Amino acid sequence: MPPRGVLITRPEPGCAETAAAVAALGWQPVLAPALRLQSLPLALPAGLAPQAVLLPSRAAARALASTAATAWPVLAVGSGTAAEARRAGFAAVDEAEGDAASLAGLAARRLDPRKGALLLAVGRGYSVALVAALRERGFTVWRRVVYAARPAAALPDSAVAALHAGGVRAALFLSPRSARIAQHLLRQAGLIENLRDIEALALSTRIAAALADMPWKAIRATAKPDFPALLALLGPTPGKPNGRPDSEGQE
Repeated sequence: MPPRGVLITRPEPGCAETAAAVAALGWQPVLAPALRLQSLPLALPAGLAPQAVLLPSRAAARALASTAATAWPVLAVGSGTAAEARRAGFAAVDEAEGDAASLAGLAARRLDPRKGALLLAVGRGYSVALVAALRERGFTVWRRVVYAARPAAALPDSAVAALHAGGVRAALFLSPRSARIAQHLLRQAGLIENLRDIEALALSTRIAAALADMPWKAIRATAKPDFPALLALLGPTPGKPNGRPDSEGQE
């Protein structure tokens, strides 16, 4: 029987959501989060409010769920982050097309640099280029770190066992950093040669570039950073009649 395992490197809680979408296609999820996320408190200048909140990730939206004023307008990087912001209680949410460049462009079209600062909620070490792009457009930007993403120390034993047994058909990668860390963990576990039978599926060409140094059977990337498109690259298991998952994942 061909291998049915799909390695999922996304951090929680997105890892579990992705696993559900993969299972709906008939595959066997193999959980191997490359990062661990931890929310951090939001600190803003006393008595000041931003013109709008910019959210470049779902993790940023979750981190603000209990610390930000939900009346603030939100610009989200994509549909998944927008949905997460609405779940967090934000009412006025607009969305870009899934990447930092489109988020900066959306801010330039919808907001006025003269009407106040933008709050950019980020993970530690992320979105420095986005800050520069916004400031080039004349915006004052408050970049606030609202979560930390720490590398996993090792692959889970269950993932190592599945890889050693040849039970993994594909691996999903949703960020360049997760891709780099996952490959380090695979190398650390002595699993490099096992990758020759595994397809690496990436959410963007930039993520695919981070996978190029490893001997994957193939590396394929979506044309745009859209999670349903990543699932379409995976497709259903042979014989499964419907290729659409029952519930789509998010960014």
